[in-house]
Amino acid sequence: MAIPDLADLDAFAAVARAGGFRAAAITRGGSASSLSEALRRLEASLGVRLVQRTTRSVTLTEAGNRLLERLAPALGEVGAAVDAVNSFRDSPIGTLRLNVPTVVARIVLPALVTRFLRQHPDIVLEVMAEDTFIDVLAAGFDAGVRYDERLERDMIAVPIGPRQQRYAAAASPAYFAAHGRPAHPRDLLDHACIRHRFASGAALSWEFERDGEVVKVVPHGPLVSSNGDLEIAAAVDGLGILCTFEGFIAAQLASGALERVLDDWLPPFSGPFLYYHSRRHMPGPLRAFVDFLKREQRG
Repeated sequence: MAIPDLADLDAFAAVARAGGFRAAAITRGGSASSLSEALRRLEASLGVRLVQRTTRSVTLTEAGNRLLERLAPALGEVGAAVDAVNSFRDSPIGTLRLNVPTVVARIVLPALVTRFLRQHPDIVLEVMAEDTFIDVLAAGFDAGVRYDERLERDMIAVPIGPRQQRYAAAASPAYFAAHGRPAHPRDLLDHACIRHRFASGAALSWEFERDGEVVKVVPHGPLVSSNGDLEIAAAVDGLGILCTFEGFIAAQLASGALERVLDDWLPPFSGPFLYYHSRRHMPGPLRAFVDFLKREQRG
């Protein structure tokens, strides 16, 4: 039996880690059809079925599980061997894949990405912004960005962006003129609220804290959305009260289109961290990004 093509083996590992062709294609920046073809070639070469395909996902057969178990460390060693050449270059080359929350993509990364890539013109940065908490390393990303309560074990965490952030509750002057201002978080139950629902279907309660007292409110209102821009526009138009990252509505607060409420119930919290596995080889592009972030924090 001839040794299968390394690229086909790598494609199989990517599909297996992502749990599907489409998810793997998004992570790798390729097409689902090319990954499917690579897997067909690999199965034909080995003479066994490695995955069971459905319309939405793939599951590994016993043979596929056995192959992935032995293959993943080997592919990691191949990647490390190739990346070792980076130490002989003035600037590392390769792709850096990050998985980040949408708030980080919108508020934190814009201030960093251009300067980092200008310093490292041979690096390609791929950013997947989503609010579902996945195993980013198993999904094929080099690192993730999360807040401290979401950090996983055996990870190295490096601060990225502002070290403190806040939520802000706000509505338009017209809304407050018509409905009054809540004086306590529980008063929100008598107000129209604009709620955010994540792609997972979760719609979180709003949490407030003052002098050790924590109040959680499940808001109600005329609009539930997964799109922040729509929610902000609705708040500016007077539809209700919005509670979101302060950075999302900084421009509207500065212009007076939105006004804060319950501000003393929304203390600052710790900013996000870049994290990566402490026991995995650090590729050159990731090492360059970590060094860049450390210089940013010192500066």
